[in-house]
Amino acid sequence: MAIAFTFPGQGSQAVGMGKELADTYSSAKAVFDEVDEALGEKLSTIIWEGPDDALTLTEHAQPALMATSMAVMSVLKEEYGIGVQAASHVAGHSLGEYTALAAAEALTLSDAATLLRHRGQAMQRAVPVGQGTMAALLGATEEQAIELCVLGGAHGVCELANDNAPGQVVISGATEAIKTAVEAAKGKGVKKAVILPVSAPFHSSMMEPAALEMEEALADVAIRTPIVPVVTNIEAAPTINPQTIRRQLVEQVTGRVHWRQSIAWMASNGVDTFVEPGSGKVLTLLVRRITGEAKGVVLNSPETIAAFANTFHSELQE
Repeated sequence: MAIAFTFPGQGSQAVGMGKELADTYSSAKAVFDEVDEALGEKLSTIIWEGPDDALTLTEHAQPALMATSMAVMSVLKEEYGIGVQAASHVAGHSLGEYTALAAAEALTLSDAATLLRHRGQAMQRAVPVGQGTMAALLGATEEQAIELCVLGGAHGVCELANDNAPGQVVISGATEAIKTAVEAAKGKGVKKAVILPVSAPFHSSMMEPAALEMEEALADVAIRTPIVPVVTNIEAAPTINPQTIRRQLVEQVTGRVHWRQSIAWMASNGVDTFVEPGSGKVLTLLVRRITGEAKGVVLNSPETIAAFANTFHSELQE
């Protein structure tokens, strides 16, 4: 078993996530407690009790997802002796890259939480609500998505934001531009185009004010050499260089998430099992579409963690 840990991004959040872990393991509870202390508020109450619209707020969802994934990682290490070094690589989708860095000990848990809170607030401030949005192009090739961005671009910013998997591309930009692209999608042979329920045009050039804010915030934070290489969204290639990491975290705010290429790179370099610690199973479903062969494992409960640990240790003994 050659594994990589992959950490989910915004959209995977759900009220109650991580609650069973925190109730079962003191190691998981300690993660949520540390994040609450770093933020100066009981984010854990919002995570476990909601309401849903509060958890969905970008400034809450981003640190909340990181905390939930890190709680899983803490249980793996403290209860089952499986540290991040069990993986050859780590990666995270958008905000999940901060989780990957925390898991690989390049960022402290507290710094990851405060950076993600700042990131969420900066992204929301960057573009007034209603002026930007995103859309998923299902069944689209990258070439088709680019054509649609050209058409939409006549009405404002319209750019590729996420290359998630074959047939799943997300575009981002000015609301009118994205609507134009969506309306033209069927005529370009795209199976389905859907406006996403998001509050801002993430991963587009409209996020430049947020990128400038994150450049300032990151300048004051220590980034250490990760103990496991991080495959970054921007380059879909591994790095352990703190300055490269710092630069790409800034670029990531406006840049495209190369998730399909990231998973493909890891699969072509020996990874056969992609482990998704945290909430949801979005990344695990994408793995199957990208590689067709690699296995995806979701870790989001005491039962799934125990089953994975048993399999992991059994294979080590063979």
